[in-house]
Amino acid sequence: MSETSHKIFISILVAIVLIAAFGLTYKGLSYYSTSTEERFYHPDNNTLKPSGILGHGFGIVGSLLIVIGVSTYMARKRFRFLLRLGILKHWLEFHIFLCTLGPVLVLFHTAYKFGGLVAISFWSMVAVFLSGIAGRFIYLQIPRTIEGQEMTQNDIRAMKTDIASVLMSSYNLDEKSYALITETIKKKVELYQSNVLIRLFTNYSDDRKIIHNVKKVLRESGMQRKDKKQIVELINEDLKLNRKIERLGTMQSMFKYWHVIHSPFALVMLIIMVIHVGVTIAFGYRWIF
Repeated sequence: MSETSHKIFISILVAIVLIAAFGLTYKGLSYYSTSTEERFYHPDNNTLKPSGILGHGFGIVGSLLIVIGVSTYMARKRFRFLLRLGILKHWLEFHIFLCTLGPVLVLFHTAYKFGGLVAISFWSMVAVFLSGIAGRFIYLQIPRTIEGQEMTQNDIRAMKTDIASVLMSSYNLDEKSYALITETIKKKVELYQSNVLIRLFTNYSDDRKIIHNVKKVLRESGMQRKDKKQIVELINEDLKLNRKIERLGTMQSMFKYWHVIHSPFALVMLIIMVIHVGVTIAFGYRWIF
């Protein structure tokens, strides 16, 4: 999948979630904003209540989306015969899509009424959703191969380019500009154990200053625009790799701790969901079947 196709793919997934959320809100705003005691007399009650034709359907479809999203992504990670079936990153993105759209539909299935055992499942679902957002952020900070496998520090270091040699051999820089640029981009790469978020943002800010200084030197060097752009892209890529090396160990540790939080909530949600579905069927709520 090309970069453009991937952006279109992500845009479509986001659009589906937003259209579903805003469309269903618009459709049932009058009903959902009515007090619980008065909903029985609302004209949409038989349709949008949890056991109604639409309300019940929201719950069934939303639950199926969550189950499919969780099971397919877990299968892709665990079964060898699926390892070559698509890129893991794309599977994760589709997993996030299904596990975002699913809770949106489940929310409308509840008609914004939470109580009893189902409330535990719902808030567990909310916790899974929110922790999933945090997990996605951490996941993106860990460098991976195109197949989605985690990279080691040695893998990342092997990707680094000797900037000084490239500048000397490939670009017609005068000695003063060359010296200024190499001195500007000189950066010690070290692992850190604390103040992760502070270092994450300060390092990014420092790298922006480096790029700004490099651009300033290049403007004064009189080089062609094409060469200036290539040098800036080369240095920017090198700085990104430095940041990846620096935060690799910490982000891997955070990802392990994240699983300790994310997985139990997901398990609780699924167990109570199964119980809820079983009780619903036992009481004869079969939807359209």
